[in-house]
Amino acid sequence: MINVLLVEDDIDLATTIVDYFDIEDIVCDHASNGVMGLNLTQINTYNMIILDVNMPKMDGFTLCKTLREQGKDIPILMLTARDSLDSKLEGFAAGSDDYLVKPFAMKELIARVQVLSKRKSGEVKRLNLANLKLDLTQHIASVAEQNLKLSPIGYKLLETLVRSTPKAVSRHEIMQAIWGEEQPDSNSLKVHIYHLRKQLEGAMAEVKLETVPNLGFAIVPQTGIKP
Repeated sequence: MINVLLVEDDIDLATTIVDYFDIEDIVCDHASNGVMGLNLTQINTYNMIILDVNMPKMDGFTLCKTLREQGKDIPILMLTARDSLDSKLEGFAAGSDDYLVKPFAMKELIARVQVLSKRKSGEVKRLNLANLKLDLTQHIASVAEQNLKLSPIGYKLLETLVRSTPKAVSRHEIMQAIWGEEQPDSNSLKVHIYHLRKQLEGAMAEVKLETVPNLGFAIVPQTGIKP
């Protein structure tokens, strides 16, 4: 089942899209402005988001950029009546994954939704987990605005775990993500896990690096932390 968020202030168009999605067994929530759409992304999980560009309260470009700054890697498709190259470039610069100019055929929209919903966006610029932040552009991890002292491998290890939270990542998956086919012995991973755990504990990160027996590792928000 595909879950989609449609943020579109044209009620007639939104109704048509929602009805068409229903025929195709696509679940669709609708928001009539950017602020409402942003609020829905904070409480619900979607496979993809469809954004209109011109909307009240918060336009599509701003909403898209805000989601990327929050670390949301949900694929985003922009809908707009603007068919200029500059407008398309602005949308991609804001972090959109695809672009569809109005008017469009519903079959084309469905096709793009089916493709985009199967992947995570590569446009995300930051990941957040409790008070831990990862800047994916500069490859910097910080806790409460203080940068962690991580090696390139330590940072990649942390990014791999945060991207999968709260699910555990197997040792094999971690080794593949960090070293690819030229993997060192298993003790290297143990050493990097040890140093990463010490960094997080020393920085008082509100996350816990857990060892999952017979599987691998997971990083999750800590509970019961005193303010």
